[in-house]
Amino acid sequence: MVSAKYHVFICTSCTLNGQQRGFCAKSGSPELVLKLMEELEDRGLSADVMVNNTGCFGICNRGPIMVVYPEGVWYGNLDEQAIETICEEHLEAGHPVERLRI
Repeated sequence: MVSAKYHVFICTSCTLNGQQRGFCAKSGSPELVLKLMEELEDRGLSADVMVNNTGCFGICNRGPIMVVYPEGVWYGNLDEQAIETICEEHLEAGHPVERLRI
């Protein structure tokens, strides 16, 4: 069993049949998942962070959305810069990024 330090979920607006449609997907969240995975690899954090894409969290007006466990920290209005900041400050240094929280 994998024992990661963090478990990250990013809404990609996936439906049960796997199609991506909805606000987060249209706002680039599938590309943000790839950006997150690249950042984790570049920082040597791939073994410490498990990443999953999800269906809708139901707060589309704040999307794209990310939730980081075990703390249960919710981030919204994500873009590539936000992903870099979350990787550096939260996933690498252990300090949630208050200005990006929702």
